[in-house]
Amino acid sequence: MAEFYKKIIGERCYLSPISMEDVPKYTSWLNDFEVVVSTTLYSRIVDVEAESAALAELKKGYNFAIRLNQTNELIGNIGLNDVDFLHRTAELGIIIGNKTYWKQGYGKEAIELLLDFTFNILNIKNVYLKVYEFNVPGIKLYEKVGFKIAGRLRKALEINGNRYDLILMDILAEEYKSVYVDKVFAKRFGVVKE
Repeated sequence: MAEFYKKIIGERCYLSPISMEDVPKYTSWLNDFEVVVSTTLYSRIVDVEAESAALAELKKGYNFAIRLNQTNELIGNIGLNDVDFLHRTAELGIIIGNKTYWKQGYGKEAIELLLDFTFNILNIKNVYLKVYEFNVPGIKLYEKVGFKIAGRLRKALEINGNRYDLILMDILAEEYKSVYVDKVFAKRFGVVKE
C-alpha cells in the first residue's frame, strides 16, 4: 500500500505527489468521455502502458494528485504545464476524475492550493488556463477563484457538429490571497505577509 504525502493541505483535500499505483484509476478516468469531454484529452485512447508513461513524465514537473484529507482517496489531478521561470508564467490544468466529487467545491479548493504553491513558493506571477466556451460550470469556477477572461480563439474546436471558442483565462499573483502558505509562516515563524 502506498504512503501518501501531504504537500499542500486544504480544509477537505490536499495535494500530494503522484503515485504510480494510481495508474489504473487515471486510465479509467481518461477513457471516460464524460470526464474528459471538456479537456484536450477527449479524443485520446489511453491504455495502462500509455498512462504509466504519461504519469512518469508528469511526476517530473509540478503535478499533484488531489486526495481527500480524511481517507486519502484519489479524486483528481492538478498541475502546471509550460512553466516559464524567465517570464514567470505557467498554465494550470485540472481534472476531477471521480464524478462523485463533482460540484462540491473540491476543484475550487485544489485550484486555490495549487495557486498558493505557484505564487508563493515558485514565485510565478501569471497563471493561465484554457477552457472551451461550452464548459460554463468550469468558467464560473475559475471566475470564483479569481481568473479573468484574457482572450479567446474563435471557433477553435469542432465537436458534436458544433464549433466552439477556446477561452484563455488568467490570474496574477497580486490578485490571489493565500489559503495555506501564509498560515504556515504565521504559525511556524510568526511572519505575516505584508
